[in-house]
Amino acid sequence: MEELLQSFWNLSASMGIFIVVGVIIAGILHELIPEDLISRQLGTRGWKSVLKGTLFGIPLPLCSCSVIPFAAELKRKGSSEGAVLSFLISTPITGVDSILATYGMFGWAFTLYRVVTSSIIAVIAGVLANILIKPQIQPVAKFSLNPQTPQTILINKSASEVNRVRSFSLRRALHYGFVSLLGGIASPLLWGLIIGAFISMMIPDNLSHYFSESRWIGYLVAVAIAAPMYVCATASLPIAASLILAGVSPGAAFVFLSAGPATNTVTMGVVKSMLGTKALMIYLGSIVIGSVGFGIVFDLFFDPTAIRGMLSHQEAHGWVENIGAGILLLLIAYNLIQTRLNKKNKSCSGGSCCS
Repeated sequence: MEELLQSFWNLSASMGIFIVVGVIIAGILHELIPEDLISRQLGTRGWKSVLKGTLFGIPLPLCSCSVIPFAAELKRKGSSEGAVLSFLISTPITGVDSILATYGMFGWAFTLYRVVTSSIIAVIAGVLANILIKPQIQPVAKFSLNPQTPQTILINKSASEVNRVRSFSLRRALHYGFVSLLGGIASPLLWGLIIGAFISMMIPDNLSHYFSESRWIGYLVAVAIAAPMYVCATASLPIAASLILAGVSPGAAFVFLSAGPATNTVTMGVVKSMLGTKALMIYLGSIVIGSVGFGIVFDLFFDPTAIRGMLSHQEAHGWVENIGAGILLLLIAYNLIQTRLNKKNKSCSGGSCCS
């Protein structure tokens, strides 16, 4: 148990301060950028909207589920299938909080590679969709999600609400970052840390030799686990770090970091119903082939010992990292407790637990 707790704390300290800073920046971006700006920029057809969909998606702190209503609104406003797909792919893989956390754990080269390659995958998928899919004439129905869910973006807004100009509020920015955003990923992030700690503790030492002899197995296993699994970009980092330390190649871990946040069974179903089967095939094919291809390229041209050395070196943390870990875990605990209390209060208001 002591070893498990130590592994858990090491992972938390490696990324805690970067996640805390990241959610603050994400909250500020959310407060500064009008919610309808992206919809207006991507509400047209054409190849430019594919590129814009990719670029707009990079900094937004949305997971593969919370991006769904946003994508539905883009489609309703006339965006091309390519623009919607590119936005659906680039947005969940990155995000300002995930970018900073990736830098904290893996360094600037790995971080830059992750951002650039996810953008390329998104653009390729969008271009293919615009070429291979005929424009849909019939209107697409809106997706209605629970407005009480922290990570939901409401798409049913009145004209006055959309056009209202608000002054910047640091309080709203911090609330969005620490409560709305972090609250939406608190549970998967905690499980990611726990799973990563278990992997670090339980995987045998000789696994490194096994994967070095059969590197292709690492790629295939990463895809098989990542594609159906729901894991956000930030929560996937401790799992990937533990896999690398256990002997999986950094390229295979990159596959997990790329394919995992971009796909899950829920998003697959939405893509099929919203854009059709052909779009779903382009979506999955681009992510799987692109992730594996760029994972192989990473192993060919980057030194894996540097990545492993950086992760191993992080076992000794300074006071800044330890304070960051403490703040992160306290925020996770607070949001989980609040979520539980909200569910209990909602249940009581329905008469199921109150007399």
